[in-house]
Amino acid sequence: MHEMSLMEALIDLAEEEARKADARRVAVLRVAVGALSHVDPHALRFCFEAVVRGSMCEGAALDLADVPGAGWCLDCGKEVALTERFGACPECGRHRVQMTRGDDFRLIELEVA
Repeated sequence: MHEMSLMEALIDLAEEEARKADARRVAVLRVAVGALSHVDPHALRFCFEAVVRGSMCEGAALDLADVPGAGWCLDCGKEVALTERFGACPECGRHRVQMTRGDDFRLIELEVA
């Protein structure tokens, strides 16, 4: 389960940024999770509960923002929705689609106290 190591790194980053702001604790973590990122939001929430114990993020809310997949089809010249990496273009059926959005996993915002 790579979500555990991702969450550990995210908590480390959040604590580092909170310390820079002279905060006592983190109240909210907002995280972008792309549909094509291979990160399971349910597993991420489970790991969050395990990792935050004893940290500045204990008691914080985890706000996950879903980022849909999208790509640019080189054959039909359209931006299209993607539900899988390297999937076919839903417009023309060809496989020359460059992913433009949806592989995100990043900390968007922190609320600290």
